[in-house]
Amino acid sequence: MPILSATSRRIKILIVLVIGLFVGVSLIASGLDRHADRLFDPLRAIAAPRTPSGKIVVVEMDAASVAAIRQWPWPRDHYAMVTDRLRRAGAASITFDVDLSSANTPAGDRSLAAALARADGMVALPTFAQQARSGDRRSIDALPLAMFRPHAALASVSMQPDSDGVVRRAPFGTITVGTPRPSLSAYIAKRSGSADTFFPIDFGVNPERLPRLSFIDVRDGRFAPDAVRGRDILIGATAIEMGDRYATPHWGVIPGVIVQALAAETLLRGIPTFGSAAIPIALALLLGALAVVPRRLVSAWLLAAAAPIGLAGLAIVAQSTLGIVYPVTAPMAVLIVIHGMWLLLRLADRAEQQRCIDEDTGIGNQRAFLRDFGSAAPAPVLVAQVGNFDTVVTLLGERAGHDLILRLAERLRIAAADAAVYRIGDRLLAMRLDMSAEERVDFQEGLRALLTQPVEILGRRVDAAVHVGIADQGQSLHDRLIDATRAANEAAAEGVFRRDSTVDVEAMERRLVLMGELDQAIARGEIEVHYQPKLDIGTDRITSVEALVRWRHPVRGLIGPDAFIPFAEQSDRIGPLTLYVIERTMRDLGQWREHGLMLSGAVNLSATLIALPAFAQAVDTLLAGNIVSPEHLIFEVTESATLADPERAAATLRRFRAQGVGISMDDYGTGQSTLSYLRQLPLTELKIDRSFVQHAAHNHADALMVRSTIALAHDLGLKVVAEGIEDQDCLAFLRTAGCDMAQGYLISRPLPVDALGALLRNRLAA
Repeated sequence: MPILSATSRRIKILIVLVIGLFVGVSLIASGLDRHADRLFDPLRAIAAPRTPSGKIVVVEMDAASVAAIRQWPWPRDHYAMVTDRLRRAGAASITFDVDLSSANTPAGDRSLAAALARADGMVALPTFAQQARSGDRRSIDALPLAMFRPHAALASVSMQPDSDGVVRRAPFGTITVGTPRPSLSAYIAKRSGSADTFFPIDFGVNPERLPRLSFIDVRDGRFAPDAVRGRDILIGATAIEMGDRYATPHWGVIPGVIVQALAAETLLRGIPTFGSAAIPIALALLLGALAVVPRRLVSAWLLAAAAPIGLAGLAIVAQSTLGIVYPVTAPMAVLIVIHGMWLLLRLADRAEQQRCIDEDTGIGNQRAFLRDFGSAAPAPVLVAQVGNFDTVVTLLGERAGHDLILRLAERLRIAAADAAVYRIGDRLLAMRLDMSAEERVDFQEGLRALLTQPVEILGRRVDAAVHVGIADQGQSLHDRLIDATRAANEAAAEGVFRRDSTVDVEAMERRLVLMGELDQAIARGEIEVHYQPKLDIGTDRITSVEALVRWRHPVRGLIGPDAFIPFAEQSDRIGPLTLYVIERTMRDLGQWREHGLMLSGAVNLSATLIALPAFAQAVDTLLAGNIVSPEHLIFEVTESATLADPERAAATLRRFRAQGVGISMDDYGTGQSTLSYLRQLPLTELKIDRSFVQHAAHNHADALMVRSTIALAHDLGLKVVAEGIEDQDCLAFLRTAGCDMAQGYLISRPLPVDALGALLRNRLAA
């Protein structure tokens, strides 16, 4: 019973997507996304790590250099010596990130100017804008001394941290003294761009792996020329006492010259750009739509969890491969809103669905009935009351009561051409009758025939006392439901269809006492296995037997299975009993075969055992014990054995069949879903119920049913066993019909193991 119709579902999906889009656009319009996007910067760096190119070498004005020179500002003849050393070693370019805008010692300034002249254009000097004075928003453009400019290029070293003080981007260039200047990073990487435009710095580049040389080592010639030959040299302060440090994502506070180097490394790889938010938002809408499509809540949760990861991953891939930095906050917000709203709606729908389901049977309850048909056109309402529901539960347990309701609901559904059936009370089923008056007459006749047939529950056939009431009138659906329930109560009082049965309390107590003795009875050998022969009609020989359990009680005498098997099922003692019967049967088969009596043996499996893993494992152990080959064993099951969990029951039977055990369907023809079981179960044999076989020799309808069943089974490669053979006419009919085997009192009653052996030897001797 779906909570959402297809139309309602599509409308809700559309509304959720529109709200998600609105939230994303609102974040962009307010600018909040840019601030939140900064939280993802460390993730971008961690997820896309990159080793520096090695083309840029940083000459550090480090602590060792400060300790060696011992004065500040440094005389510029030190810079001159470093410039000459690097030029002679074959550096491709030399760029200073050092303030050279004010005069120092005259000799030192002349020395640096001469070195720049000797370098003849391979050196770039910094230009920048600085604050006029504390508290003043105006800035003053700073250029190197005029004596340094003729033989040097000028590059801007200005950085603009974001409002939180963290540097995330660098300019392509700035304007100082009215002239556009390339940024230091653009100059080194030889990339062009407009002044006062910015590009994102790739902080995935590891600054700790940048090639570095100490300033004092270069000045004194303590370096290998190969370390700088053909490389771009960047000279700047890294000593803490020199300041010039910036906060960065992921790497924390690092020297400005290192930030410049990272910016240059970024441009060496390509020109990164800031991508539009439209693309990731569109992708977020697509991922959000994919996550809300699955109807299974678990799938929706998994997709909802995977979508943000996928979106972040695509953003990182775009940055690392295409050099495009896309915003992720707004699209993430779109995903969160879409998934959050949809999952809340799904949970609300699931909660509503749970309120509309009967927990015991899984079919709709009264709330579901009123919901599904509350706004529909008026139509008659039928209510079926199970009069002996309490009796069934008292005798067989709650599971039997649930199975009874399920089987009756199935019959109601069949009678009304697959109409929905609802459980509106412990013993009440309801349905809406969308049919004409003429159709209702036929429906009621068919329904009477279905409901008066015994119902098979836990391997037993039970008479269900079903009373039906129908309400045609009533202003509301609720009123019609009440009227139909009242009519069903009146039908019960008048004994319509069936009269309720009474509980034999004394018999119940006697049987419950027996259950307390059953375990000891198995251990003491009081449980006997009798065998009823099966005749191979073609050869007129007994080739198989069915194992039937008996209890030889020391006080009560011989007790038949009907007196204790149902209660063994209810009290969870049927498993050990069945395993005992299987083992006993296998041992008897082995002994017979040692004496030349080649028989197969059939054992009935209770409906309560089929889907139990522990029972299946215990049977596997018995089969592996080599008592007798599993090919000589047959397990007989009824249709109800697979009712509670069809898939697991079928899997268990396939497991037994794979080991060689034959699988027989008992009482074929009495269930409602028999044909589907022929397709689903690994059957080797059908047993036609005695109710069809006994009169087939004289009743045309029964004969037709038996013949068609035999033909169908043979076409499916199955053997056919007919039960209840009590006269020669019946056996003769089965011969002409092509039946494979016959079982019944005409062949033999169930016999103890010794008596059966004698019977078989006598038939062989005859």
